[in-house]
Amino acid sequence: MEDTKAAPRALGRYVLHEAIATGGMATVHVGRMTGAAGFSTTIAIKRLHPQLAGDPQFAAMFLDEARVASRVRHPNVVPTLDVVCEGGELFLVLEYVHGESLGSLLRLTRAHGGEPSPRIVCGVMVGVLRGLHAAHEATSERGEPLGIVHRDVSPQNILVGADGVPRVLDFGVAKAMGRLQTTRGGQLKGKLGYMAPEQVLSRRVGRTTDVFAAAIVLWEALSGRSLFPGETDAAVVHQVLHMPIERLPNDPRFGHDLVAIVARGLEREPDRRYASALEMADALERASGPVSPREIGAWVEATARDVLARRAALVARVEARSIDDPEGAGEAPSLSSSSTPTGAPGATPPLASQIGEPASQVSVSVAQAPTQPTARTWRAAAVVAIALGATAAGAIALRSGARPPATPEASADPGSTTVAPTGSAEASPATVAASDPAGAASAEQPEPAEPATSATAPLARRAHEPVRPPPARSSPATAPPPSVRPFYGRK
Repeated sequence: MEDTKAAPRALGRYVLHEAIATGGMATVHVGRMTGAAGFSTTIAIKRLHPQLAGDPQFAAMFLDEARVASRVRHPNVVPTLDVVCEGGELFLVLEYVHGESLGSLLRLTRAHGGEPSPRIVCGVMVGVLRGLHAAHEATSERGEPLGIVHRDVSPQNILVGADGVPRVLDFGVAKAMGRLQTTRGGQLKGKLGYMAPEQVLSRRVGRTTDVFAAAIVLWEALSGRSLFPGETDAAVVHQVLHMPIERLPNDPRFGHDLVAIVARGLEREPDRRYASALEMADALERASGPVSPREIGAWVEATARDVLARRAALVARVEARSIDDPEGAGEAPSLSSSSTPTGAPGATPPLASQIGEPASQVSVSVAQAPTQPTARTWRAAAVVAIALGATAAGAIALRSGARPPATPEASADPGSTTVAPTGSAEASPATVAASDPAGAASAEQPEPAEPATSATAPLARRAHEPVRPPPARSSPATAPPPSVRPFYGRK
């Protein structure tokens, strides 16, 4: 077990705290997951042993656990949330379950001179078998069967929560058809005392392989002894392959049906076992009767009261530390998925766990959606576009040698014309001499956008021809000149 006083370590959006359990492949730590707006929750983080993280074979096996287990969704399976690679180490993020392994619960029960109730044991194993069945039935994102086989079902990999729900964990030695890294040829993975004969012989394994292992766990939990107690690995292998498999002791607590169920699960020939873990679970539940999670949870609380109390105190300290000392809890993730440092241009403002403010005083910065343009904005844009178009038309006319059109009030001299300002129909006309290039360039010349009609014919004439003023109309004096009508009132 690692030092429980180790300083917290930030792993992206996760924070690694004290160790709570250790095994042959990894150490399990209590951790915290942080998020936006002060969100945080307690999690479990499995940390691969440093001496194994550098081994490509073990690293691939560890990553396979995350990939395979993430496809198994069932209440009797510990959910895998994420996998983190940091500083040459590998971390698996799991849901935190307040409970104890079945192996520890059995040891604690017998250390106090007691025996577990067969009914409680059967209730636990019914949940385990259903979790295994969910793994066997798991599919890929395309709906293709993954062919998952746990291959390491043992009391240490069964976590019984204080909520009374048994859960299967540690798919680190699972084998699926689509795994990233296949098993080394001939290498045994798992615990020999819980292996089926076909697994020991490195033959094809399947869902009935897990049925055999679950039957061993059930046999040992009921009898209180090891089924294959060899002192060496070679002795265990010999017992698994050749020695007669002992039946459950003749105990009136078990009953004939329960003994027969265990015996069928321990058949050496896979075809003679239960065809699926679900089939064995149903048979076991019929023999022992339904067991509620409340009953199982009461057994867990009574058996591991001291262990659970110490762990609950540890979790409480970790949670309090994340509130009282947010800076020591590591960096919380920004709302952006980029790795822009805090304070750099474009960086997301820090969260509460980064700056030490209470979550209730932190406002999450979110980019606002663009404001919809108003009618005034559209009108202003139209006026600017008309002005630009008119200016461009005047410049083109000047370059081509055209003379601007004259208004009815203009001089009889064809070299001059009158242009009404676009902003008002009642404004005094401005007279621009055609011989003045600067003045001609600054005048706003309307550009026709429609075929010429009787009212707009002068605008459609060729540029080198002089423009004749149209006949006077009987319209009100406030009406805009015909030369500008195409821009304001097209019909």
